[in-house]
Amino acid sequence: MKVAVLSDIHGNFQALESVVEDLKSNNCEKVLCLGDLAMAGPQPRMVIDYVRSQDNWEVIQGNTDKLISDFSPKIFEDVKKGFPVMANALADDVLFIEDDKKEYLRNLPPQKEIVIDGVKVLLVHGSPRRNNEDILPNMPLKDIEDMLINTNADLIFCGHTHVPAGYQTNSKQTVVNVGSVGRPMTSDPKSCYVIANFQDGGFSIEHIFVDYDRETAAKIISARNFEGAEKLAEMILNPTSRHI
Repeated sequence: MKVAVLSDIHGNFQALESVVEDLKSNNCEKVLCLGDLAMAGPQPRMVIDYVRSQDNWEVIQGNTDKLISDFSPKIFEDVKKGFPVMANALADDVLFIEDDKKEYLRNLPPQKEIVIDGVKVLLVHGSPRRNNEDILPNMPLKDIEDMLINTNADLIFCGHTHVPAGYQTNSKQTVVNVGSVGRPMTSDPKSCYVIANFQDGGFSIEHIFVDYDRETAAKIISARNFEGAEKLAEMILNPTSRHI
């Protein structure tokens, strides 16, 4: 069974369209989505509408989905202390996204366990411990293993960092960071997702990189006119930091 795994769309419908076209051309039978659907992107409403209309998608909640659905003045101030542009984008998203879409984000599960062809798969956004914990390339293996203490899954998929990565622990658990569809943090800012091929109780993993219309996405978010929107537009074209 061929499965696409993606994360961190961040309201970038242009990127999502290109990735969906690519995964369909690769004959993926199922899609696993690891959250962060909407915040700080050009077209969050279109992304949410598309994702929730798909019958063959398994979707979990990302940390920014929870920020949108549970928004409060305290959340705004907490985000603003470290990332003022992201706080402004969050506040604008809360006004821009309709209540039924916020309710959809609110009701997404924070994690999900599934079995595919005999393989135990755990879907998380950040790590099994926290939805905002980073799993990045070149971390000490013990740090990764400490995050997995309470899971017996064979394969753990995560996102959050916008940087693809992969590990196999000493107990033969595999951890795969699938990267980001909507705000990739790589030197060549193509959308990134994973194709997992399951067969006879085993699996293979491949990161796939897909180009998309970054110029249109940048123009759309810039036109939203909240303070810092132009900086986010520039980040789509030339990513240098996940948060600003």
